[in-house]
Amino acid sequence: MYRKTILINSFLAAFFALLVLSCSSDDKVDTVQTCKVNVTLQYPENSIQPYEGAKVELVDARASVFEATTNAKGVAEFNVPAGIYDVRSSATRGDGTWKFHLNGNKSKVVVSPPTTEITLEMKLSKAKAAQIIIKELYCGGCPADQGTGYFHQDKGFILYNNSAEVATIENLAVGMVDPFNAHAPKKDWLKDGKLEYDGKGFIPAIHGIWYFQKPITIQPYSQIVVNVNGAIDNTKTYSKSVNYANKDYYAMYDPESGYNHKAYYPSPSELIPTSQYLKAVEYGQGTGWPLSTFSPAMFIFQTKGVTPHDYATNVANIIYAPGAAQTKVNANLRMPNEWVLDAIEVFNTAYIANSNKRFPAEIDGGSVQMTNKMGYTLYRNVDKEETEKLPENQGKLVYGYTMGVSTGDPSGIDAEASIKNGAHIIYMDTNNSTNDFHERKAFSIKGK
Repeated sequence: MYRKTILINSFLAAFFALLVLSCSSDDKVDTVQTCKVNVTLQYPENSIQPYEGAKVELVDARASVFEATTNAKGVAEFNVPAGIYDVRSSATRGDGTWKFHLNGNKSKVVVSPPTTEITLEMKLSKAKAAQIIIKELYCGGCPADQGTGYFHQDKGFILYNNSAEVATIENLAVGMVDPFNAHAPKKDWLKDGKLEYDGKGFIPAIHGIWYFQKPITIQPYSQIVVNVNGAIDNTKTYSKSVNYANKDYYAMYDPESGYNHKAYYPSPSELIPTSQYLKAVEYGQGTGWPLSTFSPAMFIFQTKGVTPHDYATNVANIIYAPGAAQTKVNANLRMPNEWVLDAIEVFNTAYIANSNKRFPAEIDGGSVQMTNKMGYTLYRNVDKEETEKLPENQGKLVYGYTMGVSTGDPSGIDAEASIKNGAHIIYMDTNNSTNDFHERKAFSIKGK
């Protein structure tokens, strides 16, 4: 056995010596000669296309690492000594709508002359996540300056690009799920504790939808603010409210749609360009889009092969809960689950026992609690591990977060202070509002 092992090892040593000598780079015997290697990255179907700049590594038996990046065709070119290598590549990449976590690894690949061609299959390491997410939702209203009343015609939310890639998305729109409140006695869609539409590939979007007039581009780790009601400086009347008079903000404002209640839709600030108004399709009944002040279930979506306007105005797409009267009061839009990019499910702290889920688990598996009338907001938790991994965040992250109403952000990172300090934040995105959000003491745009 010992003699056999010696012979095998001697043979392998001679074999690789011949490989090194036979690879073409120089005729001098005392020069380390190299072989050409082309590594082609192959991506999963319906993920991303090959791109320039993906990092690929070859690792030899001595743990020496050779690195190259792909060209526009997804091919990385190496010149390395002949031998046996592990080939690996890893990347997080967006396609403008979704973010993909991809890994590829191939072990014990023999590199031999004159050229070695390697195809490295890249696999999704975890489910795709939306590049654009709901970062924050402010909808519960704030205390009035005098007395015990409160003001709630100042709702708004923030969309965020949760990746290092530019996100450009067309046909982006916003909806909410029936019923308006999680604790509503109306339970037409709920039977024996199960949602009638669970597992059927759609959710019921009640009353109406809003959509952006043109494709939206959000830079990496950046955001846009969208006003739902009162696209003005509301602090002039209610000091604890929000100022939306900003040239970079967007506003839900479309009186011609039927959403024209003056208390909810005053003429927007002249600072907001009309091109940044969202348009609406109302198929329900009323003069305002009734995003709940107590416990909404809001989502963002992207239509495929049809515009949001055309889809929502097609009566064939209108549905009703089982047994409900087929009137405008009960009208819902059949929303394919595959169009939903992100969602947030809210339960009110005063009605937890009577609250029911409206999103199926494949869209959102939990809920976040909210106390309304206090000026509180629902803010996304920081993904501590992923945020701390970013090399550019060295020395820029601010810890000791104090803005949480109760438990706050489990990461302990003060996202807004860190952003102000130049850090890039990656937020949690597990499709579970329990894990992804917490209640914050104030809307993060206040004072900006």
